[in-house]
Amino acid sequence: MSSDILVRSYRSAEPPLVDAHFHIYSTDLPLAPDAWHRPPEDAGTERLIKLLDDHGVSLGVVAAASLHGEYNDYVRDALRRYRRLRATAIVAPSIGIYELERMRDDGFVGIRLMWRTLAEAPDITSPDYRRLLRRVADLGWHVHLIERADRLAKMMQEIEAVGARVVIDHMGMPEAGKGVDDPGFRLVLNAIDRGNTWVKLSAGYRFKPLSAAVDCARELVKRTGGERLVWASDWPFAAYENNVTYGETVAALSEWVPDPVTRRRIGGRNALELYFM
Repeated sequence: MSSDILVRSYRSAEPPLVDAHFHIYSTDLPLAPDAWHRPPEDAGTERLIKLLDDHGVSLGVVAAASLHGEYNDYVRDALRRYRRLRATAIVAPSIGIYELERMRDDGFVGIRLMWRTLAEAPDITSPDYRRLLRRVADLGWHVHLIERADRLAKMMQEIEAVGARVVIDHMGMPEAGKGVDDPGFRLVLNAIDRGNTWVKLSAGYRFKPLSAAVDCARELVKRTGGERLVWASDWPFAAYENNVTYGETVAALSEWVPDPVTRRRIGGRNALELYFM
């Protein structure tokens, strides 16, 4: 999509009600030992709120940044100050139910398992993880998952077995050149059919080729009729900070979902039901 088309599309687009995935952080926050990226500048709460307001987006969901591991303090502070926000957290599998309940009261709605970048994923069948998944289900939370295709089926099976909802990042993030034929993407489609998996239409700028994002988004809409899909900006575009703008991600939704009624469902009702009810 050319920059001129993106600008015209953005100006004519009805903004989504909810942005279902972005990060907030500052450069002085502690980084996890295995952090894969060092943010070049602050992407703080006030900057985020201004972006939402400038683009007509009313509500938002902070995705836990794997860069900071289990350090959720900065996000917790944002949730307490802005009740229009919700968030996921990265937690130790041994975390207790009382701490999770306090996090729920602050506005956390799920946990994030950001395991795609790991050469070896944690054992999700271990007693600690089984207990954590059960608590997530009991709280009515979801598991926000990004994982490699060869491990995805097992992970989803374990999560679904306890009754927790699964939310998949970035349309399953197919490997370069594979698009809708990527095995992980096909697993995501099958999981949607089972009825307890949601998918984020997001991060199209990370796809290779870029046209694969359009193909995957439209295939997801075709398969679901727009149900259990949400839209997200993925701001501040970690490792791609200078390649895309917030407005361009809003415009991308109109390209991915041409029908305005379906687009309102994805950018509004679906996300309200998943994160705010």
